[in-house]
Amino acid sequence: MEKKATSELHWTTAITDIQPGSIRLRGHDITELMDDLTFSQTIYLLLTGEMPSQQVGQVLDAILVSSIDHGATPPSTLAARTAASTGAPINAALSAGLLSINQHHGGAIEACMRVILEAQHLAETESLTAEDAANQLVAAYKAEKKRLPGFGHRVHATDPRAVRLFAIADEAGIAGEGVGMVRALETALNASSSKHLPINVDGAIAALLVDLGIPAELGNTFFMMARVPGLVSHIYEEKTHQRPMRKIHPTDHSYDGP
Repeated sequence: MEKKATSELHWTTAITDIQPGSIRLRGHDITELMDDLTFSQTIYLLLTGEMPSQQVGQVLDAILVSSIDHGATPPSTLAARTAASTGAPINAALSAGLLSINQHHGGAIEACMRVILEAQHLAETESLTAEDAANQLVAAYKAEKKRLPGFGHRVHATDPRAVRLFAIADEAGIAGEGVGMVRALETALNASSSKHLPINVDGAIAALLVDLGIPAELGNTFFMMARVPGLVSHIYEEKTHQRPMRKIHPTDHSYDGP
């Protein structure tokens, strides 16, 4: 039953209903969700309003793990460590890291999702195969001298995370037209380039999120959600193992863990 507005400022939300002794997320009792869903499945429920299958949760878990950290060189990590070095509290240092996630760092997922969706739309409206649509789109990008997001990596010749994500999605039965299209784009891109540009982790995540029905606008948030624990780890290490206000070199460091 719809609740009666109490003022002209009254507004509604379909996400969470809070009543005395009751918390319901998208209509589901949170205590039951605590028993039945993983954290990643609950994220899916919150974002889509739909109950996820175990297979969806498995793929989302893999996506979040794949992007949880990538060493001390990414801009978000350097920003978070720099803020931590000044004595900033964890929440402030974490904010510095998250605010560094943008178009050129962590922003390729949404951009690649839009490319995949554009290619799918082209294939549908022009009655093209995925391969032909990919070839047309890659040619258009090259003509405009635009970089195709989701391909190539500054460190990895073949991104092991992308390879494993596709394998997990195949095993779970989640890989669909999004994965098929990103693979067609990879083939078209490398056929027209002298440099090998494999699908990177952002491209793999983009394809899987398309197949999961996640809106492109939410694509980069999965990178943000995944990277928070990694940033917190770097912040805590900076605070407990390094001297304050040090000069943090972006590349001159070495790993001393197990």
